[in-house]
Amino acid sequence: MTQPLPIIERRRIEAELLREVYETLRAAHGTAEARRVIAESVRRSAIAQAARFAAEAPGGTSLQSFVDIQSHWTAEDALEIEVVGRDETHFDFNVTRCRYAEMYREMGLAEIGPLLSCQRDGAFCEGYDPRLHMRRTQTIMGGASHCDFRYRYAAAEDGSAAATPVPPPGPAPDNEPGAP
Repeated sequence: MTQPLPIIERRRIEAELLREVYETLRAAHGTAEARRVIAESVRRSAIAQAARFAAEAPGGTSLQSFVDIQSHWTAEDALEIEVVGRDETHFDFNVTRCRYAEMYREMGLAEIGPLLSCQRDGAFCEGYDPRLHMRRTQTIMGGASHCDFRYRYAAAEDGSAAATPVPPPGPAPDNEPGAP
């Protein structure tokens, strides 16, 4: 059986292609439009990827199933994280080293690194489970010492945080996501 490509390697390959798309769009339509198109494309990709993970979650999605898949992003030492809180409805951690940010800087893509990586995180929640919400006030890519991820899993109507199958997301809204 073939091992899937680590996400950090997938992002490197995607970034090589998106660099050219970004430069082409920028030359034809200006920086703002190039950033908008890259941001929306990456956001849609993150939602679709999350829906695939959600569909494979044994018993449906939950905060625990979300925690369980974090190893995909930390593989190959891509992220060094420090968990600062965890309970039935919260998962809080800081990223103290981000090789994604390092990689984009080395590739000369720091300008669009937040679009290629950081903005995926909130969009992923949209596609994974509408009860999963993320708050982050700073990122390493944005120049901070660490990224502060704060995930909340909203309780079901009965007050539990039980697993629930999630349907695939609908069409993405037309609004432009903000870069962290």
